Order: sequence, then C-alpha cells, then structure tokens
Amino acid sequence: MEQFYKICFMGYSCGDTSACFNGNISFIMPMNLVSISENKNLEKRVAVTPEIAKKYINLGFNLSLPNEYGTHLGFKDNDYKNLGVNIIADEKEIISKADIIIQLNLPDEDKLSKFKENQTLVGTLNAFSNKLDLDNLRSKKINCFSLELLPRITRAQSMDILSSQANLAGYKAVIEAFQVYERAIPMMMTAAGTVPAAKVLVVGAGVAGLQAIATAKRMGAIVFATDVRMASKEQVESLGGKFLTVEGAENLETEGGYAKEASDEFKKKQEDLLSETLKKIDIVICTALIPGKKAPKIIKEEMFKNLQQGSVIYDLAAIQGGNTDFTEVDKIVEKNGVKILGEANILNKLPVSASNLYAKNMFNFISNLYDKKNKILNINLEDEIIEKTLVK
Repeated sequence: MEQFYKICFMGYSCGDTSACFNGNISFIMPMNLVSISENKNLEKRVAVTPEIAKKYINLGFNLSLPNEYGTHLGFKDNDYKNLGVNIIADEKEIISKADIIIQLNLPDEDKLSKFKENQTLVGTLNAFSNKLDLDNLRSKKINCFSLELLPRITRAQSMDILSSQANLAGYKAVIEAFQVYERAIPMMMTAAGTVPAAKVLVVGAGVAGLQAIATAKRMGAIVFATDVRMASKEQVESLGGKFLTVEGAENLETEGGYAKEASDEFKKKQEDLLSETLKKIDIVICTALIPGKKAPKIIKEEMFKNLQQGSVIYDLAAIQGGNTDFTEVDKIVEKNGVKILGEANILNKLPVSASNLYAKNMFNFISNLYDKKNKILNINLEDEIIEKTLVK
C-alpha cells in the first residue's frame, strides 16, 4: 500500500487517512523513485540492490521496480517486495509515475520517449557522447544528472561511481589476462628448475591501474607501471611496483585529478621508454583514458616486434578506441604471437559486486540531492556536486 504523510494545522503528522477531515490539512506525498531494466545483453549491473532498496524506503521514497529486475543476479522479486518495493509488470506505467529514475546507462530511445516533464534522470549517462539525447530530454524540462561528471572532492568520494567501478575493472583485467597467459605467474623453485615470475606492465596508474598493480603483486608478478601524472609515482611504489619515469617528465594532471593529453615531445619520449621496456614484459594492462575523448594510442604497431611470443595485453580502454593499434572490442586479436583482449564491459563479469558498489554510490548521491524534511529534490546549484553533475 502506498505510504503517505499528513501534516495538519496543529503541526502534527500521522498516517491515518480517517483521523482528520479539517480543511487545513495538506499532504506531503513520498516521491516516486524508480529504476527500469537495462538491456541485459549489454549491461548486467543494476542500480538498486535489496540492501539499498531498504535504505531508499527508510528515507521516505516510494520505490518501484519492474518484474525480474535483478533475478539474473540472484535478487528475487520477493526479496524486494518483502522490503516494501512495488514490483510492476508494465515499465511504461513505472516511467509514467516516476519522479526520479535511476539507471546505469542512458535508456534506449523507445524508453526515453516515454519520459515526461519535470522528471529527474540519474545515471552514468556519458554526457559527452550522448549530448543529443540529453539535449532532447532537457528540452522536455527533464533534469539529467550524469555521475561520471562528479568533481574529485572529498565530499563526493562516497558517490564516485568511476572509482568504485574502476577498482573492480582493474582487478578483473589482471585475472582475465592471467587466464590467457599460458605460463605460471609467481616464481616457483622446484627440483626440476626455477620458473621465473611473470613481468607485468600497467599503463596508466589511476584507480584501475593501481588495483591492477596490487592484484598482480598479490599473485606473485613483478610489476612495472607508467603514467603521465607524476603524482602516481609514490602510489605505484607504495604498492610494490616500479614506476617508469620519462626523462624530463611533465605532470599532466588536471585540477580534477584526471590525466590530460600529453605533448608530442612527451609522447615520443614515452614511446621510446615503452619500446625498450616491452622487451622484458610478459603481460600488459592498459588503462589510459582521457574523459570525453578517444583513448590515446600508446602501444603502437612498431612496438609489437619488441613483445615476446606468448605475451598478453588486456586493454581496458577498448570501448573508447583502445590503447593499442590492434584492440578490437569483445575479441581476442593475435598479432605477432601477442594476444590482445578488450571488452565492451568487463564489469559484466563481476555484476553482483559491481552492482553493490554502484547502488551505494547512487544512494549517497540521491541522499545529497533529497530534502528529507520537505520530501522533495533540492537542486541547489551552490552545491558543487549537484552543479557539476547536472547536464546543462
């Protein structure tokens, strides 16, 4: 049954619909918060887990989800229903009643056409690449918040979907590369001889890269790393990796903490260093990305002659064009005996863990946006988190 609250002229509140018929009563109805199904062929994560559904309801939201919203992850409809979630068969009905719609990705055109004025959409909307669709939504007076635009400030850390998801991606990239690599990873000393430890190079020491370093070290590899941001050196070394420094390196870091594009001179020096380093590397994990742009080409065709037969490259930047000249999305490409892997969405291989973290990030963002006293959204543009994520 739909919850509601009544506030009378005396200032008292109750949930009894028959308690008072005074004309001075006003109603504060809970906001309708919903999430609709993603295209499960492309996206297995969900924006609302049962754990977080309970928190939304305790916060005062009326929460609705479609049938079998999370059954592919083991989250049964009854798990949600028992918490007070409305499970509705018709997604058109869910959208029509929504005040706030929370998602992983921008819904497809058919679903977007059902959105209505004054609704709010929150998700990882890829504001740069989906500009036209988002402009159309804004023309309908729909507020769009794209969480990849979150500022890198302390108060936003609990909402940082890029970091939480990149952590898992960095870990899984190493696991996937090690599965394809046809040799042992740690050093093994046996009566028959010694098996040397695998040597891993991590290109890009952001969140994904640092987790890749930590994972590879835990599994016994010798790890090297490179990044255009000199601030990464201390972080790499604290995890036991060796940081490769380009002579006369410049610190290519934005105020927001992201990498920015390097100069041609720097790129040449980096290429020379990489070419020499690749001669002794068994596995490369590529994580270099520039927000809103195609991924930089770092491992170029001529460098492949330096890689050993049987080496493996896992390219986390595949969906944005890749960090190598030969990366193809969702394919294992073999070039000169080197296997290159890249997936559209590696997090589909860790959907439960990824959903749990994403749902918590989303809840923290909605909590910051929500006026708990008046049960409305407070789009306060003086709040840096709200101002930066609102698509304008």
